[in-house]
Amino acid sequence: MADSSYQVIARRWRPQQFSELVGQEHVVKTLGNAIERGRIAHAYLFVGPRGTGKTTSARLFAKSLNWEDGPSLEVPSDSEIGNAIMEGRCLDVIEIDGASNNSVDQVRDLRDECQYAPAQCRYKIYVIDEVHMLSQAAFNALLKTLEEPPPHVKFVFATTESHKVLPTIVSRCQRFEFRSIPIDLISTKLKEICIQEKIEVDPSALEAIARMAMGGMRDAQSILDQMISFCGNSITQQNVLEVYGLVAAERIESLGRAILASDYELILKETDAFSMEGLDFYRALQDLSDHFRQKLVTELNEADNDSYPEQIVRILDALRDGDELVRLGLSEKTNFEVTLFRAVESGKSRSIDQVIRRISKVLPAEDFKKKTEFPKIAQSKALIHSPDLEKGLHPAPAETGSIVGFENSSSVPVIAEKPEEKELVEPVVNQNKTKGKGGPDSQENRQIQDQAEISKKVNQLPEELRKSLLEDFKVNFVSIEKIDPTQLI
Repeated sequence: MADSSYQVIARRWRPQQFSELVGQEHVVKTLGNAIERGRIAHAYLFVGPRGTGKTTSARLFAKSLNWEDGPSLEVPSDSEIGNAIMEGRCLDVIEIDGASNNSVDQVRDLRDECQYAPAQCRYKIYVIDEVHMLSQAAFNALLKTLEEPPPHVKFVFATTESHKVLPTIVSRCQRFEFRSIPIDLISTKLKEICIQEKIEVDPSALEAIARMAMGGMRDAQSILDQMISFCGNSITQQNVLEVYGLVAAERIESLGRAILASDYELILKETDAFSMEGLDFYRALQDLSDHFRQKLVTELNEADNDSYPEQIVRILDALRDGDELVRLGLSEKTNFEVTLFRAVESGKSRSIDQVIRRISKVLPAEDFKKKTEFPKIAQSKALIHSPDLEKGLHPAPAETGSIVGFENSSSVPVIAEKPEEKELVEPVVNQNKTKGKGGPDSQENRQIQDQAEISKKVNQLPEELRKSLLEDFKVNFVSIEKIDPTQLI
């Protein structure tokens, strides 16, 4: 026979003191200072995501103000008034659901009732949950009372959608922002609960539950309660993944490596496996975004890391663009695959900055000194064309040393060879005019001469640079042109 007195974990483990409130230290400190200094406002607005402690904080604040020997931040556990407030039995702490009590007539009744003195407490406190659900007329009926309430009346409003609350209401309240609770704090609290409940649980399972809660402690406790019902007294990560259709962290990392390596075969294989196992594609996409975000943060924090984070940023943009497509599209599997393919293509794109960074590694240090201004004197250059780098590439500002320019570029060209030679490569294919056929100035002979000159210039490049251009970037040296240096800025 079922126990009718059973309470879910979220209710049994509801904080009874401000010290038990997790992740909202800034709220606790501000309210505590206000109580100690007697600077208690007449209206408060608690704003934040669901399950972060807004209504609980309202009850704790009411208990701190109204208990027998208060006001004080901490209240003894044997306080009769304090326990009555936390259990919803106190006549002077009135909790109202804004969703079901949103008419103007109900607000007018509240306005009339608040004129009477409290029955047993120091203050009469009205806690209105989901206050954004009040109608326009109800808000207007509340305005005057909210601005100049009787001295024994306090208002505490809680909402998840502050933008729907009238600015005239917000301006009359002290606003407190409740933050999403970090994963590590949620995991720590869940571990404490499991120890008290005598539940064996893997740390990886707690982390999976905390990730699913998305910053809400109540959500995490509800998920834990369900997992206890499913597993009994022993919970593993695989149990959590099975019940909620999540993808294991190892598979997410494998999928991330496949995107970086352009491994389409593995992406298709994993996507088919997700579909066969009934996993949540939208959640997998979120976990994949979190994986790349963490990878980006790690690379940015490592001072000796030679990797370039632009690729990860572009992949993150592609995953973000596919968020709504996967969530609302007709076929989750197809849209998920398309999003990952777009992420692969975005990751392939490389900017000129990234290319220059790679080239710079094969140049002598004395020949690669970075400058912040464009050169005013034209210098000798060898023009190259790279099929792998055509997409979205533009030359960087000029550098002193043997650096090459790119075909189809419209920016300032880069420099090679010695400044005194004053030769510059234009981003165009050979534009020599044909002066005659068969003679020394014919187009055919001129092309042969140009090819010999190009080969000469190429041979003058450092061996490592030349090898990198030919093997890594698959470049073709096209032409050398002379330009009047006085025409350059």
